[in-house]
Amino acid sequence: MAKKTSRQSAVKPSDAVTSGSTRDADQGTKALVLDQSEVLKAMMAARKGKGRDTTPSEDERSGEETGSDEEDEEDDDDEKSGDEVEEEQESDESEGSSSSGQRRGVKRSRSASVESESAPTSPARQVSRVHETTSRVKLASTTTSAKPSTSKNPFDTPKAPSHTTFASLGLSQPLINALGGINIKKPTEIQSACVGPIMEGRDCIGGAKTGSGKTMAFALPIVERIARDPYGIWAVVLTPTRELAYQLTEQFLVVGRPLGLTTVTIVGGMDMMTQARELEARPHIVVATPGRLCDLLRSDGMSGNKLGRVKVLVLDEADRMLTQTFAPELSYLFSQIPSNRQTCLFTATVSDAIMELANKPPAPGKQKPFVYRVESDTLTVANLKQKYLFIPSQIRDPYLHYLLHHPSDDIDRALRAAPKPKAPPQKKKGRRHQEEDEDEDDSPPIPSTIIFTQRCATAHLLHLMLNNLDIPSVPLHSHLTQPQRLQSLARFRAREVPILVTTDVGSRGLDIPEVAQVINWDCPRRSDDYVHRVGRTARAGRGGVAVTIVTERDVELVQRIEGEIGVKLTELELPEEEVLEQLNTVSLARRMATMEMHDSGFGERQATNKAKAIKRAKRDAAAA
Repeated sequence: MAKKTSRQSAVKPSDAVTSGSTRDADQGTKALVLDQSEVLKAMMAARKGKGRDTTPSEDERSGEETGSDEEDEEDDDDEKSGDEVEEEQESDESEGSSSSGQRRGVKRSRSASVESESAPTSPARQVSRVHETTSRVKLASTTTSAKPSTSKNPFDTPKAPSHTTFASLGLSQPLINALGGINIKKPTEIQSACVGPIMEGRDCIGGAKTGSGKTMAFALPIVERIARDPYGIWAVVLTPTRELAYQLTEQFLVVGRPLGLTTVTIVGGMDMMTQARELEARPHIVVATPGRLCDLLRSDGMSGNKLGRVKVLVLDEADRMLTQTFAPELSYLFSQIPSNRQTCLFTATVSDAIMELANKPPAPGKQKPFVYRVESDTLTVANLKQKYLFIPSQIRDPYLHYLLHHPSDDIDRALRAAPKPKAPPQKKKGRRHQEEDEDEDDSPPIPSTIIFTQRCATAHLLHLMLNNLDIPSVPLHSHLTQPQRLQSLARFRAREVPILVTTDVGSRGLDIPEVAQVINWDCPRRSDDYVHRVGRTARAGRGGVAVTIVTERDVELVQRIEGEIGVKLTELELPEEEVLEQLNTVSLARRMATMEMHDSGFGERQATNKAKAIKRAKRDAAAA
């Protein structure tokens, strides 16, 4: 393998210039909403921004009628506007550079200067304070919605005091007791900042790193307010993926069930009639993906009455929600929800569409939303060890096999999978079998690992290959049925298997605290995808390792990601001779996995549905 020579420096995000502002006298007395027309305009404006990658990936098409491979079409073929768009992407080899030039560019010398940006002078900077003290927060500027904004503009959100408690935030004792039952004793920074304003009825835009407690930042005030004045349907929470919707439902149930609140999940891939009956029962909280919720409302002539009294709308993973992918569904849902609702946006990566809303002057009689972003020079947590492994694309398999069996020393010991119990003593064996048993006993346990790929077929192939190598794993991608996907997540969470092989469906919001390692089999195409992938580990103060496999086509991608996240990846070197000793064994396992996929007809149903959608679109175009 060719040795690397130089490595260009990555440019860290610019420092912010911050400023304070004055408090409005009539704060809290006016209706505070994000106007739906402003939201849609922001999404359109972000599409026209400089530097945007305007070529949508196959996963960024909404609804089953588009024929997207990302969408599970478990329902009838005639069902319109599918369930929701999953976060998976096709490989894009054109974004890489030539093999020889890229190899020389992987090791780069780092020499970057950090420049301060001047704060904008627009009057729109003036926003109202919530607390008595004046403080500052850094937010990203408007550049492109395809990646997180790294330059920061001033907002006058108060800095969360370190001594804040849940009681001081206004939460009732039953809710505090429910939090104690899941070992949550003290609010995080994003919770300390946002719970109060949401309790007061203010619109809120919150940005914080993965694993910082953003979900509870909006769940706690919603549950508290519903408990004081319960009726259904009180709040609607929208998410981009099904798995995240189920996770949010679980968290609402944990804190809301002791208070008698009801929550339902409306996602694709599940029985539509059952979901319609659940929605008809008017639960207090609806957690949904936009596509399926739109389908249910459109199929019922009384849909306007169902959501006619909604007080709070939450967009989780707002950077992904405020894209053209979900624009038709969001436009329809905004028309069904009262215009004087409270709107909350939360994300780990602040995009252009969010910045458009944050910077837009308020409508007459309204205040700007409360905006808070946890200050940091980087987009990833400090206790995450980020590495890259530079190898030819043809020999990734044996390197993956070696990496799983020889995990990094940086992985927290507590996060390593528990060793298998020793088998009871058996009859005396020959010398060769005794040596094999000793080798197996000496091998370290495989840590809890998530492997990310760009395509469904790649994820399933790696899953089968690892199983053929006696490495237990489960797959997670959009070609599986929803029950299969939930089962895979449940087994991985319960640590029945150490490996989860997934597409970007599993990168958004999933909270699996004991993930020790993330491996990017395919290099992410955008920095926000990278941030969300590696954010599955090193959560809640724990340590973790993220390893990105860099091939000859990925050098420019890695350089761009490093510059945007403000972190330089360190090289991971593995003993090449030891790795290639298993080349034949791993190659045989891959061939067997390929045959299994062919025999099972993997992807045939999705290809058929896609062909039907294309034919339907042509027929509609001809009729028009």
